[in-house]
Amino acid sequence: MARSGKTQTSKAAESGAEPQLRALHDRFTADRTYAASDDELLHFYEQMVLIRRFEERAGQLYGLGLIGGFCHLYIGQEAVAVGLQSALDPAKDSVITGYRDHGHMLAYGIDPKVIMAELTGRAAGISRGKGGSMHMFSVDHKFYGGHGIVGAQVSLGTGLAFAHKYREDGGVCVAYFGDGAANQGQVYESFNMAALWGLPVIYVIENNQYAMGTAVARSSAETHFHRRGTAFRIPGMQVNGMDVLEVRQAANVALDYVRAGNGPVLMELNTYRYRGHSMSDPAKYRTREEVQEVREHRDPIDHAKAELLKRGVAEERIKEIDKRIRQTVTESADFAESSPEPELAELHTDVLVESY
Repeated sequence: MARSGKTQTSKAAESGAEPQLRALHDRFTADRTYAASDDELLHFYEQMVLIRRFEERAGQLYGLGLIGGFCHLYIGQEAVAVGLQSALDPAKDSVITGYRDHGHMLAYGIDPKVIMAELTGRAAGISRGKGGSMHMFSVDHKFYGGHGIVGAQVSLGTGLAFAHKYREDGGVCVAYFGDGAANQGQVYESFNMAALWGLPVIYVIENNQYAMGTAVARSSAETHFHRRGTAFRIPGMQVNGMDVLEVRQAANVALDYVRAGNGPVLMELNTYRYRGHSMSDPAKYRTREEVQEVREHRDPIDHAKAELLKRGVAEERIKEIDKRIRQTVTESADFAESSPEPELAELHTDVLVESY
């Protein structure tokens, strides 16, 4: 029996996507640097330093046995989360990511104390000590994880975007995933549905060059990940993920496009992680010289600091930020270590939600 009626398609698919895709590309390539004020750039710098120092302390606590299970640090990738999160509207936009999630929560302005408490499995943690490093979650902040299954957050993020469109709340979902997860089949199923239904979602590939321990060129036939949405007419953007101002500018362009009802955008953020894939990874698949070269010439924090000094911002202001962040991180670690573990009765709570 033949079906009648018009198939629901995205605005981009109905009108022919190519002109819109070119317009997005042209707008970003015309100006790749966000015109931040000195105070804004100082704020970005402060957030990146917070993530860096927080993650360094988390690594120390892991070594002391105070953090159990897996622990994936965000050191080196700070400009991605800070640049993107700063462009979002926390009142309506949603975020979902994989298991390398501490930096995203910190960039969203969530209290470092409750994040560190979660890492150490304490009742005061943001997931009540039940999620740990890989499964942080906060409905209040519209932060939906923290997921241990590689690529699963892409499908879930597509569902969050569907909810935004269904409710007509004006929100956009940002779904982060890595270059390794980009090869998962469910990612492309999600791309297809998002493009077909014109969903308000930005897919962010944090390309840190190594999927666990495998270099991109050894695992991906197409190493330019921003092209991965071409078959679905999803525009792609290639962004320097080590420059917080370029990331913010790209975020603004992508959000404007999606909020206008044009459907999804795919962003490839080229970045780099200084540590291993997880704390148990010795990272012998790359040389020390390679890591050192990135630290010396492409570090996102050093880049932001150099820009601040170039603008004439007093170095004392920068030093004050560094001092304040170290104190914040110390207080967070002390809070976590002194907080009690969950009661045994908590094993039976937060297992399911009843709906009617």
